[in-house]
Amino acid sequence: MMAKNKEPRPPSYAVSVVGLSGTEKDKGNCGVGKSCLCNRFVRSKADEYYPEHTSVLSTIDFGGRVVNNDHFLYWGDVTQSGEDGIECRIHVIEQTEFIDDQTFLPHRSTNLQPYIKRAAASKLQSAEKLMYICTDQLGLEQDFEQKQMPEGKLNIDGFLLCIDVSQGCNRKFDDQLKFVNNLYIQLSKSKKPIIIAATKCDECVDHYLREVQAFASNKKNLVVVETSARFNVNVETCFTALVQMMDKTRGKPKIIPYLDAYKTQRQLVVTATDKFEKLVQTVRDYHATWKTVSNKLKNHPDYEEYINLEGTKKAKNTFSKHIEQLKQEHIRKRKEEYINALPRALNTLLSNLDEIELLSWSEALKVMEKRPDFQSCFVVLEKTPWDETDHIDKVNDRRIPFDLLNTLEAEKVYQNHVQHLISEKRRVEMKEKFKKTLEKIQLISPGQPWEEVICFVVEDEAFKYITDADSKEVYARHQREIVEKAKEEFQEMLFEHSELFYDLDLNATPSTDKMSEIHAVLSGEPRYKALQKLAPDRESLLLKHIGFVYHPTKETCLSGQNCMDIKVEELLANSLLQQDHGRSNLYHDSANIDKINLFILGKDGLAQELANEIRTQSTDDEYALDGKIYELDLRPVDAKSPYLLTQLWTSAFKPHGCFCVFNSIESLTFIGECIAKIRAEASQIRRDKYMANLSFTLILANQRDSVSKNLPILRHQGQQLANKLQCPFVDVPAGTYPRKFNEAQIKQALRGVLEAVKHNFDVVSPVPTIKDLSEADLRIVMCAMCGDPFSVDLILSPFLDSHSCSAAQAGQNNSLMLDKIIGEKRRRIQITILSYHSSIGVRKDELVHGYILVYSAKRKASMGMLRAFLSEVQDTIPVQLVAVTDSQADFFENEAIKELMTEGEHIATEITAKFTALYSLSQYHRQTEVFTLFFSDVLEKKNMIESSYMSDSTRESTHTSEDVFPRSPRGGSLDYNYPDSEDDAEGPPPYSPIGDDVRLLPAPSDRSKYRLDLEGNEYPIHSTPINCHDHERNHKVPPPIKPKPLVPRTNVKKLDPNLLKTIEAGIGKNPRKQPSRVPAAAPEDTDQSDNYAEPIDTIYKHKGFADDIYAVPEDSQNRIIKVRNSIVINTQGEEENGFSDRVSKSHGERRPSKYKYKSKTLFSKAKSYYRRTHSDASDDEAFTTSKAKKKGRHRGSEEDPLLSPVETWKGGIDNPAITSDQELDEKKTKKKPHKVKEDKKPKKKTKTFNPPIRRNWESNYFGMPLQDLVTPEKPIPLFVEKCVQFIEDTGLCTEGLYRVSGNKTDQDNIQKQFDQDHNISLESMGVTVNAVAGALKAFFADLPDPLVPYSLHQELLETSKIMDKTERLHELKEIVKKFHPVNYDVFRYIITHLNRVSQQYKTNYMTADNLSICFWPTLMRPDFENREFLSTTKIHQSVIETFIQQCQFFFYNGEIVEAPNPVACQPPPSNPVQMVEPMVPLQLPPPLQPQLIQSQLPADPLGIM
Repeated sequence: MMAKNKEPRPPSYAVSVVGLSGTEKDKGNCGVGKSCLCNRFVRSKADEYYPEHTSVLSTIDFGGRVVNNDHFLYWGDVTQSGEDGIECRIHVIEQTEFIDDQTFLPHRSTNLQPYIKRAAASKLQSAEKLMYICTDQLGLEQDFEQKQMPEGKLNIDGFLLCIDVSQGCNRKFDDQLKFVNNLYIQLSKSKKPIIIAATKCDECVDHYLREVQAFASNKKNLVVVETSARFNVNVETCFTALVQMMDKTRGKPKIIPYLDAYKTQRQLVVTATDKFEKLVQTVRDYHATWKTVSNKLKNHPDYEEYINLEGTKKAKNTFSKHIEQLKQEHIRKRKEEYINALPRALNTLLSNLDEIELLSWSEALKVMEKRPDFQSCFVVLEKTPWDETDHIDKVNDRRIPFDLLNTLEAEKVYQNHVQHLISEKRRVEMKEKFKKTLEKIQLISPGQPWEEVICFVVEDEAFKYITDADSKEVYARHQREIVEKAKEEFQEMLFEHSELFYDLDLNATPSTDKMSEIHAVLSGEPRYKALQKLAPDRESLLLKHIGFVYHPTKETCLSGQNCMDIKVEELLANSLLQQDHGRSNLYHDSANIDKINLFILGKDGLAQELANEIRTQSTDDEYALDGKIYELDLRPVDAKSPYLLTQLWTSAFKPHGCFCVFNSIESLTFIGECIAKIRAEASQIRRDKYMANLSFTLILANQRDSVSKNLPILRHQGQQLANKLQCPFVDVPAGTYPRKFNEAQIKQALRGVLEAVKHNFDVVSPVPTIKDLSEADLRIVMCAMCGDPFSVDLILSPFLDSHSCSAAQAGQNNSLMLDKIIGEKRRRIQITILSYHSSIGVRKDELVHGYILVYSAKRKASMGMLRAFLSEVQDTIPVQLVAVTDSQADFFENEAIKELMTEGEHIATEITAKFTALYSLSQYHRQTEVFTLFFSDVLEKKNMIESSYMSDSTRESTHTSEDVFPRSPRGGSLDYNYPDSEDDAEGPPPYSPIGDDVRLLPAPSDRSKYRLDLEGNEYPIHSTPINCHDHERNHKVPPPIKPKPLVPRTNVKKLDPNLLKTIEAGIGKNPRKQPSRVPAAAPEDTDQSDNYAEPIDTIYKHKGFADDIYAVPEDSQNRIIKVRNSIVINTQGEEENGFSDRVSKSHGERRPSKYKYKSKTLFSKAKSYYRRTHSDASDDEAFTTSKAKKKGRHRGSEEDPLLSPVETWKGGIDNPAITSDQELDEKKTKKKPHKVKEDKKPKKKTKTFNPPIRRNWESNYFGMPLQDLVTPEKPIPLFVEKCVQFIEDTGLCTEGLYRVSGNKTDQDNIQKQFDQDHNISLESMGVTVNAVAGALKAFFADLPDPLVPYSLHQELLETSKIMDKTERLHELKEIVKKFHPVNYDVFRYIITHLNRVSQQYKTNYMTADNLSICFWPTLMRPDFENREFLSTTKIHQSVIETFIQQCQFFFYNGEIVEAPNPVACQPPPSNPVQMVEPMVPLQLPPPLQPQLIQSQLPADPLGIM
C-alpha cells in the first residue's frame, strides 16, 4: 500500500561521454570537445559555460574530491521533459585521461586499464565524488556548489562518442578515426546504445564530417549528430536522441543538420539581442552604471533571455557601447549649444565693428580675453580638450570652453559675426536715414496710413535699401512718436482752455450744445486739427478730460504719477514724520541736559581710540565740563561698517551729536562721504527732523608718530570740509602731545554739541499741546498744476527748509504746519498743498484764509488752469501768485516766459494780490520770508474772511433748515459723502470735497451737534459727545467760529431751480411739513424744468442786463413768484449765539464777489469763449438764444448760494451781474409769451410706457430695433458679443458684477466709440469691467421693445404660479419658444452668459438671484408707474432667476438642476403688500457710502439690495 501511494520517480539514465583522450602526443594540443559538450548540456546558460577545460592536473588536484583519483568526471544531472511531457533525469559522465603536470604522463589510479577499455565500462564507482563545474573549482571546492555523485556509483546506460571534425591541433584526423573505431568496438561489446557527436562543427572540415558520416553508415543504428558547444547547436539533441534509444517509448527526435540548426539558434540570439538593445535604449543618462541598470532589469524576461543566450559579459559590452553613444551625443549637443551661443557672446564682447573689422580670429581671441565680461561668457579649463573633462556634466554652466574656439566652426561663426555687424550697421544707418526722411515730410499727419505715404518716399535711397518690414516698422515708430506728441499737445491745449471746461454743468454728461460749443472753440486750433485722422482718439481724449473735470481725483489724474497730490504726499511723507503727542523730549531745554549720547565715526579703529580716550578722561562714564557733570553714552562705529545707517538712529539710542575723526586725506574723504549719506538718509528716508538737524563735529587726530608734513594739508582740507558741511572743526592744539587726542579737543567738541542741542531747542517749537495740534491760526492752500516742469520740493522748500516746519496732524498727508512770528505773536499756519483739481472742492466747501497759486512760467496750460481757478475764488480771500522758472535771465531771453510772467503780475495787480517768482537755480528765493508779507495780509483779513464764510454758511443752512428732504429710509445724516470712485453710476459732484485724505478742517462738525427747534432752525448743542461719526461732516462751520443765528430774509430774488424742484418734490410727498406762507404753482400748471431762467454767470452781457445770476421764476400767469421766508425771527437765538449786528449789517451792505469780476484779464478770457461760439449774433441775441437752447438742462452754479439779497454791489470791473430791476423786468417781458406757451402744454395722464432716453447723441446703432442689428450669419449683435467677451475674459470674478455701477462717462464713451468704429477693441480703451457691464445693460435698455416681449409677460406670470416645479419649467420652456427668433437667440445668449457669471458667485457674490434682481427690469422693461405691475415685481424677477438657473434645460436640452442655495443678500419678502410701500417716495436724497451705513440698513422688503 505504501508503494502505491508514492509518486513514481522519473526514469534516470547515465550517459558516458567518450572520445579521443590521452597525452598531447595522442590527442594533440587540444581535446575533441567532450568537456565543452558536457558543460553546455548540463549548464546551458552562457554565464555558466566555460570554453577552456584542462586535463593536465597536479597530483593534489587529481586526488581532490572532484577528480577523486579517477579518470572520469561527474558533470551532474539534467532533468529533461520530452515532447510527450514525460520527464527523465540524465546523469552525465565524461571519460577522459588526466595527465600529471610534472611527468606529463597519465596519473595512476585504481583502474589501471587503458582508456579504451576503461571508457567502455558500464559500471562506475567512486565514493564521495563531487560534481565537476570548471577547472577553477579544483582546489577551491568549498567556493563552488558541492554535489556528490549519487550513491558513489552509476550504471552506464548509453555512450556519446565525440569525434572532432575541426582542423585539430597537431592531430591527424585519420589517427582520431582509428582511435574512435577501436573505442567503438569496445563500446559495442556493452550492448548499450551509442550516438556519435560530431563536435566543433562551427569550425568543421567538410571531408572530415563526410568520413564520420561514412563511418557511421557502416555501423548498425549508429546516428551522427552535428554539434557546436560554442554556439549551443544540437547539443541537447544528441543527448535526447540517445535517451530515445534507451527508452523506445519516447518520441524519436528529429536530427537537424548543423547549418539549419545554427540558423535557428542564431535567429533566437538575434531576436533576444534586439529586445535587449531596446531595453538598454531606455537608459538615457550616460552616467548610469551596469550594476545599477542590471539590478533594475534582472527580472525582465528580455534581459534574462539575452543573459542566458549570450551571457553577462556581452550584455555589459552592449550596455557600455550604448552609454558611450549617449555620452558622445551629449557632447555633440553641448558643442552645438556652444556654437549657437557663440554669436551672442561675440555680440557682447566684440560688438564694436570698428575695433574688429580688420582683426583675424586669433587676434580677436586675444582681444576677448582682455574684456571684463570675458569670464561671464567663456571658461578656461585646466585640462583640455573640454569634451574629456567633467565640464560636459556642468549643464548649468552655459559658459563656452575657450579651447572650443580653436575649431573651424568657431572661426566661421566669427566671420559671420563680422559680416552681420557690417550689414546691420548699414541697415541701421539706412533705417535712421529713412526715419529722418519721414521727419522732413511735413505732409505726414498723425494716423495717416502707410499706403498714403509710400508715394512720398518711393524714390528714397534708404527706402529702397531696407526691407518692407523695416520700412513699416520705422514708419510705425514715427507714427507712434507724432501721435503721442499730438496727443500730448492736444491735452496741453485742453488745459490751456481750462476756462472753457470749468464752467460746465454739474451733470455727469455735458449737453449736446455744450459739446458743440467746445468743438467750435477748439476746432480752430492747429493741435485740434492735427488729430483729424484720429477723430475717435481725439473724442476719447476730450471725453476723458471732461470726465476728469467732473470727477477730479488723484487716481484719475491725467498726469498719472506726476499728479501734484501724489508727489506732495510722497515728499511730505519722506520729509516729515508725523508728530505724535508722546514724542521724545530729546531736545528739551539744554540747561537740563544731564546725559549726552555721542556717535563716534572713524576709519581703521580711530573711532574706538577716541572713545577710549574720552572714557579715560571720564569717571564711570561721567564727564566734567564747565562745572557740570554729564553722563556720556558713546557708540563708536567704523565708517566702513555696512550697518552704519541702521546703528546711527535706533529707538534705544538717539544721538545728540556725532564726532567724526580723521588722520589722513583718505579717511577725511571717506568721512565726508559718510556724512553726506547720513544726511541724505535723514532728509529723504523715514527719518524725522531731529535726525536731519544732527550735529556733526570734525576732529583731527594728532600725528604722534612723527612730525607729519601732511598736518597743514589735513588742517586745511578739514576746515574746507567743515565749511562745506556747515559743522565745527576741532584742530590739533599747538604744541607736542604724546596722545592722538587732547583733552582740550574733546571739551571743545562737547561744547559744540551742547550749543547745537540748544540751537535745535530754540528753533524747534516745544512739544505742542493737543489744542495746538488740532487748531491752526491760519489755513493756507497752495495750489499747483499737475505735470508742471518743476520739482515739488522747489515750491515747498520755503517751508521744508525752515526749522519751524512740522508735520500736520495724522491723516493730513498733504499738509504741514509752520510756526512763525507774525505781528507780535507766534502763529500756527497750516499749509495744505494741493493740485488745482483737488483745490476746487476746497474752494467751495472749506474755510480757507488765503491761496498761494503757483504756475510755471514755461507752460501756458499752467496759467490757464490758474485763471480758471482764480476766477471763481471770492475776492475777500487774499491771494499770492507765484511764477516758477529757472532763473531771472529767462524773463529777458524767452518771450513766452516773459509773456506769462507779465500776465501773472498783471492779474495780481488787477486783483490787488501778491506776486513773486521762484527760481530753481537760486537758493535765495526758497526762504520762508518770501511769503511773510502774504501771511501778514491774511492775518489782517482773517476776521472778515471768517465772517464772510459764516455768512454764506448761515444763508445756506437757513434754506436747508426746513425738512424738505425726505429722510432716507436707511437712516443717517443729511450730510452725505459721495464715494470717491470713477465707477459710480452718477458720480459725485464734480468738485466734491477731495476725500478723507485731504481735509482742511481738523475737527469737522456734524449734524448731531445741532438740534432742530419747532420752526426747523438749528441751534448748537454744547454737550455734544466727542465721538461723532466721521462720515457725517459739515464743512461749512469751522471750529473756531460759532454759527451765525438764522436771520430772516425779506427780499428774495435768486433761487436755485434744481433745489426748488427738490423742495417741491419734498413738499409734495410731505404735505404736513409744507409752510403755508410759501405759495407755489400747481404741478399740473408748471413745468419744473422750464419754470426758471438759465444761469448766465458765464455769458457776457452789457451792463444793462439784470444783475442776478438766476432770473426770478415766473408762474403760468406771467406773475413773479414771491417766495416768502418761512423762518420766524428768533431774537433770543441771536443773543445765544453771540453775534453782533455789525457782522450782519456789513454783509448786508456788501456780499463777496469773485475775482473774475475784478480782473479784466480773467473776465475777458471767459468772454472771449462766448464770442467765439456766438460771433454771428449780437450779445443780446446770443444771451436769449443760449437760454432757449439750454432750458431745462442747465443747473445753477454750485458756487452760488440758494438765496441772495436784493441789494447789489459793484465788485471789480465789468461785472455782468450789475443791472437795474427795470432792465430785468423788460428782459422777462420779452420771454413771457414763449414761456406761457410751453408751460401750458397739456400733459397726458394715460400714456404708453416708453424707455427713458439716456443718450444725448444721435446713433444709428443704439436704440435701433433688434432685427436691424443682426443677420442670419450673425444672430447676436456685435456690441453684445464684444461686451460679453470682454467681461468673460477679464472680469468674470469681479465682485458685484452688474450690481456695482460703472462710470457713466465711460459707458457713454464706449457706445460713442463703437458708433464710430464697430471694430473698436474694448481692451485698448482701458475701461473697467463695470463700465462695460453698464454699457451692455444700457444697450438693452435703449431697445425700442424689451427683449422679453410685453405680449408674453402675462403668460410668464401665470405659469410662475404653477406649484409643481417640473410642470412649471416645461411650461416656461414652451413660452420661450414663442419668442421672435431674433429675440430668442439674443435672450439665450445673454442668459447663458449670466449663468456663467452666477457660477462664480463665490468670488463675485452674484448669485442667480442677485443677477435677476439687476437684470429683470432691463430685460422685461417694467412700467413702475403701474401700481398693478409693482405688486408682481418679485414674481417677474423670479422668472428671470429661473431662466438663469435652468439655462441648460431651457436652451440646450439639459437636465433640470437643483438650484444652488448660496447665502443671499436679503431674504425675499413675506407678503406682497410690503413690496409696494418703499417705491412710493421717488424723490430720495443722494445715497450714503455703503461701507459707512451698512450697519444702519434695514432689511429691504423688495429684496433689491
